[in-house]
Amino acid sequence: MSEGALRPSDLLAQFKQIEATTRTQVWAAELLDNTVELIREMVYTHTMEQPNPTELLSEGDMENLLQVTGCSAELQRPSCRSDCLSERYRSFTGECNNRKHPRWGAANIPYSRWLPPEYEDSWGTPRGWDPEHTYHNATLPPVRLVSQEVLFTRNDTISLDSTLSHLLVEWGQWIDHDVVQTPQSPSTAAFRTGADCTHTCSRDTPCFPIQIPLSDPRNGIQSCMPFFRSAPSCVAGVLSHRRREQLNAITSFVDASMVYGSSASLASALRNLSSPLGSMAINSQHSDQELAHMASDRSKRQENTTSCFQAGDSRANEHLGMIALHTLFLREHNRLVKELQRLNPHWSPDTLYQEARKIMGAIHQILTWEHYLPRVIGEGAMSHLMPPYKGYDPEQDSTIANVFATAAFRFAHVTVQPVVSRLGPGYATNPQHPPLPLHHSLFASWRVVQEGGIDPVLRGLLLSPAKLQTPGQMMVEELRERLFQAQGGMPLDLGALNLQRGRDHGLPGYGSWRRFCSLSVPNTTSELAEILSNFTLAHKFQLLYGTPHNIDVWVGAISEPALPGGRVGPLLSCLLARQFRALRDGDRFWWEREGVFTSLQRRHLHGISLSRIICDNSHITHVPANPFSRTERPEDMLACSHPLIPHLDLSPWKEPDTGVIQTASSGAPNPQHVKVQSLD
Repeated sequence: MSEGALRPSDLLAQFKQIEATTRTQVWAAELLDNTVELIREMVYTHTMEQPNPTELLSEGDMENLLQVTGCSAELQRPSCRSDCLSERYRSFTGECNNRKHPRWGAANIPYSRWLPPEYEDSWGTPRGWDPEHTYHNATLPPVRLVSQEVLFTRNDTISLDSTLSHLLVEWGQWIDHDVVQTPQSPSTAAFRTGADCTHTCSRDTPCFPIQIPLSDPRNGIQSCMPFFRSAPSCVAGVLSHRRREQLNAITSFVDASMVYGSSASLASALRNLSSPLGSMAINSQHSDQELAHMASDRSKRQENTTSCFQAGDSRANEHLGMIALHTLFLREHNRLVKELQRLNPHWSPDTLYQEARKIMGAIHQILTWEHYLPRVIGEGAMSHLMPPYKGYDPEQDSTIANVFATAAFRFAHVTVQPVVSRLGPGYATNPQHPPLPLHHSLFASWRVVQEGGIDPVLRGLLLSPAKLQTPGQMMVEELRERLFQAQGGMPLDLGALNLQRGRDHGLPGYGSWRRFCSLSVPNTTSELAEILSNFTLAHKFQLLYGTPHNIDVWVGAISEPALPGGRVGPLLSCLLARQFRALRDGDRFWWEREGVFTSLQRRHLHGISLSRIICDNSHITHVPANPFSRTERPEDMLACSHPLIPHLDLSPWKEPDTGVIQTASSGAPNPQHVKVQSLD
């Protein structure tokens, strides 16, 4: 940064940093993909008719390639042990959550597909790779043009949400980082030409640059924005059935993996292994008025600078709101282990750690399903699309769907405020910590250390409303024109990135997803206008795409009017509810499942609130009763001692010192229970 050579694409690469286990798989998958492509080019020229895939490589050939590239090792079925520990605690990787299908929902597996991918060819070329290629007799518009025509919103012309706080927006990203991380290609240069993807405007995998239209204000300044394709995933099977699939580097389950990591090695690195409490490591150089900061990432420490923080997710340092939530839940873990140790002084550090981790997973599930989703989807749609929990279903695949990761759960990008509000005690404006343009809060871990800790940021999230999304007010300039703005290179455009990512992943168009959800499918501008309740917007889409069928699913879905009591339309309600229902019903460790917690423990957990967690882990003394709802005046905040902000009573976790660990459903020691010396 000091040399002025840092580009936005460098920050994006840092943002998508992956662990060694993920890196091994994507290297193997990319090697396999490039090998198959080379063979295809060597055998068939562009003038020849493309072969039936089985003529190119036999099943035996594919098995050999899987073996020599390393993909076979990545596709091995994990062996699942059956003992006290595996019944009581999740694995870090998510493996063996489902014993019949041990890879379902695990880290480092391909996203699931609810509809088959629609690539430009049978091999996995992105939609829109060839600008002249037609779909439904029309070409796809450049994604930057769609962003310019449909999404553009000036920072100073936004409307504010009358009922929701900005903390709800932040929680959506927080949970997204618990369930989704798509690694980009590990290569930074084109395989065939060696061209640097940050400098070339030529399409050559993994480079899929975003073209700048002639009408764009950036025209003449830059010709394209760099874009790297998502890394491929190792996929088994014969060539005729292989399509490019993308990888989820973290567990699908809502298990607080952004706090603990999705691998045993990262989880261990984040712990204070010398602590008798099973606590997480904290920062040894800085504190927040005697409260802990996250530990520094030793691999990125620089002299005389504030280091990046280390957490269970590599995106922890992306912006101040994310840093605040990571810090809050690090402190909550360490608070829980102290409380549990007071109740159970005979518990080992590993048991304290795992019991706190288990409670943290339940907290995230309760806050998401009972506090967050009803405000997003709406109470009416929730009751219809998310029926009451009936118990664990081992036939339900919890694996995150590609359309959820790449489109549906990115809906909140149009509800982000352009300014990060920071407030002092009493929720008063603090001249020492003034509001910041959003792009000044990106990768600014130093601000938390040097500018008042996480309290000013949390107060700002609690008192600030979310941005209201309307057809004329989609995505603020901060995200379209200043994303990852650095000293070198032009900033990125989040809207264009979202659209390009959907095409990279072969997501079918808007109409296909409406049909998938049993909704009406628009064929004409007037039919689209009726769905969107906006003829002007429908006409824009018609001019851009030529047909409603070609509309990219993300921009089509966010354009639908919200259902009553919610903030998303019918298509997003369908896709979000389907995924979250699968995450609930297919999770063997879901907090309501009989035997995961006792009935008394469940009753106590049910009263948890995010406001209580803020009270317990910050210097903030007044909070809203419902932190996801908008609070208009500081005087409407409640004291942390108020009965509406109850403490989590951990007394149901007290166990007799019998030398054994009881399962959550047992009432007395059982001969099958074994004393736990170590969880390694």
